[in-house]
Amino acid sequence: MSTTDGWKAVTPADEVEEDDVVCVTACGRRLAVFHLEDGEYVVTDDRCTHGEASLADGYLDGDTIECPRHQGVFHVPTGKAMSPPVVDALPVYPTRIEDGQVWVQLPD
Repeated sequence: MSTTDGWKAVTPADEVEEDDVVCVTACGRRLAVFHLEDGEYVVTDDRCTHGEASLADGYLDGDTIECPRHQGVFHVPTGKAMSPPVVDALPVYPTRIEDGQVWVQLPD
């Protein structure tokens, strides 16, 4: 994992197919790397804010992800909780693509 000015390269962009999500670990955090159908990459925490399930195992539908444990839904670009039982938003981190890598800026 490369680091530059607080940004961390977490995976090659071509490792995340369009309309898919993968789980990676960076700086001791499990992250979900989304490649949405509109081409946007988004990085969030991988754990559902309700049931601790891996969102990378969930159902991605356009720009929403359904948790595999209790079927709560999040809006991926904003992290907004969209349906019960989830009520707490999902952390979304600044993300960019550079030199073929997905880069994310994580809080200290």
